[in-house]
Amino acid sequence: MSQKVLLNAKEVNIILHRLACQLIEKHTNFSNTVLIGLQPRGTFLANRIAKILKEEYGVQDIQLGYLDITFYRDDFRRGDKPLAANTTEINFIVEDKNVVFIDDVLYTGRSIRAALTAIQSFGRPNEIELLTLIDRRFSRHLPIQPDYRGRQVDVINDEKVKVNWMENEGEDSVYLIEK
Repeated sequence: MSQKVLLNAKEVNIILHRLACQLIEKHTNFSNTVLIGLQPRGTFLANRIAKILKEEYGVQDIQLGYLDITFYRDDFRRGDKPLAANTTEINFIVEDKNVVFIDDVLYTGRSIRAALTAIQSFGRPNEIELLTLIDRRFSRHLPIQPDYRGRQVDVINDEKVKVNWMENEGEDSVYLIEK
């Protein structure tokens, strides 16, 4: 297996700030907007975006939650090993809110489809948008596109995009891994 650096720590930081600015441009008033990180990997990105919005841009009324989509996935019972569920932490109402789903990599779109189903358990949002760090083009199984994208990459199906976060892997980076 070989790996190639797609983004280093400095580039990840620049992209995170750009994504935060794009959110501010669209949602000038965050009182009606909620950020929801998709478990497990989208939570790191959601936390970082929320931190940048609060600490560097002075947005104080951010509502941040985490959504587990494990039991809503269409491949839930297809694997050899049982899937381990994560925790859903949504301590606010999503009814009539603008929801921004946050995930690290958009690949086939199936995780987002599962998130769209799962969020209905918490109410009916006014609008749902998608923010993703990496958009893998040419690999979508469903007609789902991000509203906010950090970097778009052309990756063939036997390659993997691996996002590392300082909080989890000790570095901010994105790698393309060839099998």
